[in-house]
Amino acid sequence: MLTLQHPIEMQRPPIVRFGAGQVGTLAPWLDATGARRPFVVADKVNAARLDILGLKDAVLFGEVKSEPDLPNLEAAVAAAKAAEADAVIGFGGGSAMDLAKLVAVLVGNDRRLPEISGPNRAPNRQVRLAQVPTTAGTGSEVGTRALITDPATMNKVATESVELLADIAIIDPELTVSVPPVVTAATGVDAMAHCVEAFTSKRSHPIIDAYALQGIELVGRYLGRAVADGTDIEARAGLALAAFYGGVCLGPVNTTAGHAIAYPLGTRHKLAHGIANALIFPHVLAVNAPAVPEKTALVGRALGFGAEGRQEVLGGAREFCQGLGLDMALRAHGVPHDDLSASAKEAHAIRRLLDWNPVDLSEADILEIYEAAY
Repeated sequence: MLTLQHPIEMQRPPIVRFGAGQVGTLAPWLDATGARRPFVVADKVNAARLDILGLKDAVLFGEVKSEPDLPNLEAAVAAAKAAEADAVIGFGGGSAMDLAKLVAVLVGNDRRLPEISGPNRAPNRQVRLAQVPTTAGTGSEVGTRALITDPATMNKVATESVELLADIAIIDPELTVSVPPVVTAATGVDAMAHCVEAFTSKRSHPIIDAYALQGIELVGRYLGRAVADGTDIEARAGLALAAFYGGVCLGPVNTTAGHAIAYPLGTRHKLAHGIANALIFPHVLAVNAPAVPEKTALVGRALGFGAEGRQEVLGGAREFCQGLGLDMALRAHGVPHDDLSASAKEAHAIRRLLDWNPVDLSEADILEIYEAAY
C-alpha cells in the first residue's frame, strides 16, 4: 500500500458532463470542435437507438461484439477510414468504448494493434474522441486503457496511452434506464470490483482509496434499487457515479486478481465481462481478506455483511450478488469443468494484474477459486 508521500498521476477527460439529459450536449460539442464527419462505434442494441445522440450524417459501425476481438477492431478501423472520420464516438458499454479508443488512434495511420499495444506506444490521435456510456459498469469512458481479444491466443491485449483518453465523456444516467435487471446487476458488480480491487491493491493510494470507497458505498446503496426498478433515476445516477469512480481508480492503480481470474471466462467461454467478474468477486475478496482486514471490513460494511473471517466474507459477498438475482455458479453459465485447469494457467500468466494482488496466488490457488465458484 502506498502512502501520501508517494507520487501519483491522475488523468481524466478534460470535459466530463454528468447528469440526466446531458447526452443532448454531444452534437453541439461536436459542432463547436469543427467535427463534420462523426463516426459512431456501438453494439447492435445501441445501434438501434442512434437517434438518441442527435447527430446528423453520422456513420455508424454497429457490430461491436460483447468481447471485441482483433477482426472486430480491424473492421471498425476500415469503416472509419472509409468514412474519413474526424471524430469517433463510443456509444455503449466498455466493449464499444474500448473499440472506439483504438479506432480513434488507428484511423489516421497504417499501424495495427500489435504495433501499439502495451504501455505508451499509441501514435498521436488525429481525431476527436467522445465517450457516451450506456451501462454503469466499466468506467471506460474516463480511462486510458483498451482491451481487445487476440483470437490466436485467446488472451486480452491491453493498450494504454493518454492518446486513448477521451476529449469528452458524457455520462447520462437516463441512457441506462433500459438496461435489463440481470445486466444492471452484473455491470454494477463490475463497477464495484474495479473499486474494491484498486482499494485492496498493493499499489493502492490514499487519493484513489477515497474514490474507491465512495464507489463501493454507492453500489451498496443503489444497485439493489436499480435492479428492482430500472426507472429509479436516482439509483441509476448513483450507479453511473460509481462506475465513474471505478474508472478513475483504473488509471493510476488498476485491478488485481479478480479481473485476471475473470478474463479467461470471457475470452474462452464468451461470458459477458460483468457476469464473469461477479462470479469471481466473492472468492477473491475472501482470499485477500487476511492480508487487508481493515479494508475488507469497510467493503463488507458498505455492502451489508460482516468480515470477521474468510468464510463470513465469502458468504456475505456471495449473498449480496445472489440477492441481485445473479446465479453465482460457473456451471450455470456454460463453463465446462474440464477447462478450469487451462483457464487457471491462462489467468496465472496475467502478471500485470496479479503482481499487485495483496496475496500471491499460485496457479493451484486460482484453480481452487474456480472450483469453489463452479
